[in-house]
Parts: sequence; structure tokens; C-alpha cells
Amino acid sequence: MTQKIVLAIDVMGGDHGPQVTIPAALDCLRTDPALYLILVGQPERIQPLLSAYRPSFDAGRVRVESAPDVVNMDDKPSLALRNKKNSSMRIGVDLVKRGDAAALISAGNTGALMAISRFVLKTLPGIDRPAIITSIPSESGHFYMLDLGANVDCSAEQLHQFAGMGAIFMQCMQAGSVKPRIGLLNIGEEEIKGNDRVKQAHSLLSADSSLNYVGYVEADSIFFGSADVVVCDGFVGNVALKSMEGVAKMIAHTVKRAVKGSWYLSLLALLSQPGLQKIKQKLDPKRHNGASMLGLKGTVVKSHGGADREAFAHAVRWAADQVVRDVPAQLLQHFEAHLQGHAES
Repeated sequence: MTQKIVLAIDVMGGDHGPQVTIPAALDCLRTDPALYLILVGQPERIQPLLSAYRPSFDAGRVRVESAPDVVNMDDKPSLALRNKKNSSMRIGVDLVKRGDAAALISAGNTGALMAISRFVLKTLPGIDRPAIITSIPSESGHFYMLDLGANVDCSAEQLHQFAGMGAIFMQCMQAGSVKPRIGLLNIGEEEIKGNDRVKQAHSLLSADSSLNYVGYVEADSIFFGSADVVVCDGFVGNVALKSMEGVAKMIAHTVKRAVKGSWYLSLLALLSQPGLQKIKQKLDPKRHNGASMLGLKGTVVKSHGGADREAFAHAVRWAADQVVRDVPAQLLQHFEAHLQGHAES
């Protein structure tokens, strides 16, 4: 029997709101028979869209959860947490807390989503702070990177925790994989490089025999297989991620302009279309949309705020995959064993 997967969707979040989130979620519903949806938001905006898409989906697999308020993209996290308890974001997290939904997907305010999720769901034993993780394309496939913006300042111990979470996450998402190689992002591979916090984290990781730690990695090597999981604080990770996105856009824009300016290059591009299409699919940000808030007692996935229909659908599928693989339970088991080992020693 196929496992029933119930997902809560914050349909009000993001730059586009229900006009994107609802069609994207329904696309996933049509392609995954195990999926059931709880659409959280303002019914007066949800129902007309559902009516427009009927009968292309099974109405019995969709229900609407009323949420009168919306967390705006510029709301301070503390304000959203304190004053917007009836927002689609807060009610969506509450559904996960109660067990009515196995995961929440939101394209809303990242800081507010993290604050609300941490307050409502709490962190797993042995985890001080959740971290944001996602899959990033590389020459040989992809690697995972955390933290991507949840924690601007991290202690060495927290970076150590991120490494453990990243390793378990990768093993869950790629069942049967060998111990992931953990790399600590730094300004050089030499022992003398880095600030005191990075050096302290390096010492903790080097001493942890449960991890396959390969040492420092530089930003220019992570795309060529230097590590399977790259660890850094949220400030460095977010800057790195935005830089990657910017370079990818710049390359695409530059190539497009060059091709338009030359009939010869246009002809070459036409002849190279199959190869270029493969490259585009691999690097397309839409196919990598969705970042997980790792370390919580529940699954919360953050979509890019500007995600279109295809990109948001990818975030929904990413969340469903984590539910099937029971990521929070696997993390809980690992860190409980880790804490027990420390207590016995």
C-alpha cells in the first residue's frame, strides 16, 4: 500500500501568492497518487482558483485551512511570531506540530518561517539551532550545503552539529550511499587559514570519528567534488549561494546576447541544442528550488520567494521525498545515540 503523504502549503507566501502556489501544488497532486494537500490561507482567494482547476484533480485529496492573516516579506521575525498567530505560515507550522500534516512548504519570509518553526516545533535533542540545507549542482552531480542563512553567527560546536545533520540528511536522501565526505568551507585548505571559530570547528570535526571529515575546502573546489556536504555559517553560506545564482544568471545572459549578435553563433547554438539543453536542465535554479530547515522536530521546506509554478512544485516534491525518507526521525535517532555516547563516556 502506498504511503499517504499529507503536506501543508502556505499558499499566501512568496512574491506571487496563490496564483503560483496553488497551481504548482495541484500539479504535484496529479503526478503523485500518495499526495494529499492542506492549502492554508484566505479561503476567498483559494476557492476561485480551485474552482478554475476542477475537475483536473481529485477534490477529496485537497482541503482548505482558513488563515486570515499573512506574514509579509518585510515583517520582522519577532513581529510575525508575536502578532500573527493566525497567519497562513503559523497555522501551517501548527498543522505539522499536531501531526495533521507531515511537512510545510512556504515561499514566505525566511526569518519569520525559521522563528515560527523553531518556536512551535522546537529543535531535536543535541541541536542548538536549525540550519538551512539544499542540494547544489556540481560537475559530478550535486552536493549539499548548510547553513544557507538561518544563523549569521555560529559557534564551532554548532558548525560541528551542522556537519552531523548534513551527513545524516545526505544518507537519507541518497539511500545506501557511503559515508558522505564533510568539508568545512574556508579561505584556504592550509591548517593556518581561517578565523578562530573555523579553526575550532576544524578541531572538533577532526576528532569526530563518526564523520568522514576531509578538512577545509575552498569555494572554487566545491563544484568539482571536493566534498559531498559543505559546512559553513549562515552568513558565508547565503553570500556563497547568492553568488552562485548571480554567476549562473550572468553566464546565461551573456551567452544569449552573444548568440543573438551573430548568425554563426546562432547556427552553432542550434546544432548544439541537445547538449545545451542538458546543461540548462542541470543548472536551472527551478530544478533545485527548496531548502530544508534541518534540526527541527518536523519537516519545513522554504521555497524561493520569487519561485514560479515549476520551481514551487519542485519544493513540494522535495518536501514529499523527505517525508517518505523520514528525515527528522533519522536525525533524532543519530543525535540521541550521540548524546548517549557522550553521557556514557
